[in-house]
Amino acid sequence: MKEIIICVDKNDKEIGFIEKMDAHIRGILHRAISVFIFNDNKELLLQKRFSGKYHSPSLWTNTCCTHPNKGEKTKDAANRRLKEEMGFSTDIDEVFSFIYYVKFDNELIEHEFDHVFFGKYNGSINFNTNEVEDYKWISLNELKKDIKLNPQIYTFWFIYIMNNHINEIEEALNRI
Repeated sequence: MKEIIICVDKNDKEIGFIEKMDAHIRGILHRAISVFIFNDNKELLLQKRFSGKYHSPSLWTNTCCTHPNKGEKTKDAANRRLKEEMGFSTDIDEVFSFIYYVKFDNELIEHEFDHVFFGKYNGSINFNTNEVEDYKWISLNELKKDIKLNPQIYTFWFIYIMNNHINEIEEALNRI
């Protein structure tokens, strides 16, 4: 079944719908979600993307990502994907948003208006092996160092978030 996602303008105003792969082939700006889950030790839950993903396979990234489907609220999509990929639910709140554009080696394009959600969780992880290869908890300081040393093992958008929104991340982390 094809996923129909939401096209937006630069202000995140809904302007139409498009099939997900078509959006990534044509580079159409669309709504997306990134979820960051922290534990009581203020460590971030990372996932290693499944090797069969259509782009950025086997790379480390934030806890989970998705696109809201046609008619789906942004926060509902974030909650849905957290449960689908990582196997748990927790309270999440939107912290910031941004737009990015990247063309991958396989010619697919991510042009996203990305809503970033944060939450806290300390329970067990039962990740979906069709979506995720592995997971780990990591401190922000350790993560920042590793991104500088090994940027090739992380997704583009995750590096972008860490390089351009670290202040928002650290401020939000102090509140959760």
